[in-house]
Amino acid sequence: MDTAHFKKKLLDKERELLDTIAHLKEDAREVRDPGVEDESDAATTDENVDEMLAAGTIEWETLTLVRDALKRIEDGTYGKCVDCGRPIEPARLEAVPWTPYCLADQEKHDPPVPIRNA
Repeated sequence: MDTAHFKKKLLDKERELLDTIAHLKEDAREVRDPGVEDESDAATTDENVDEMLAAGTIEWETLTLVRDALKRIEDGTYGKCVDCGRPIEPARLEAVPWTPYCLADQEKHDPPVPIRNA
C-alpha cells in the first residue's frame, strides 16, 4: 500500500480542518454585537452561534480521526481495520482516508437509522 499517498491526503485534510475550525471560531466571535441586538436578534444570533459550534464539533471529531490515521501510518497499522484487522477496502480509503474500520465493522459502529412509516 502506498502510505505516502494517504499521508499526503491526511496532512492536507488536517490543514483544511484546522483552517475551518479557526474560521468558525472567528465567525462565532464576530456574530455577536450586543450594542444593536433586540431580543429577537439575540435569539437568532444564539442559534447561529449554536450552529457554528455544532459544525466545529464535527470538524474536531474528524480532525481526531485524521490524526489517529496519521499515527497508524507511523506505527504500520494503517489500512487495517482496528476492530477485525482485515484490510480496509482501497476504494473506502480513497474516499475516507481517516476511516479506522472496514465497511462491515463501520456498519456496526453507525447508529441505527430510524425507519419512517410511509
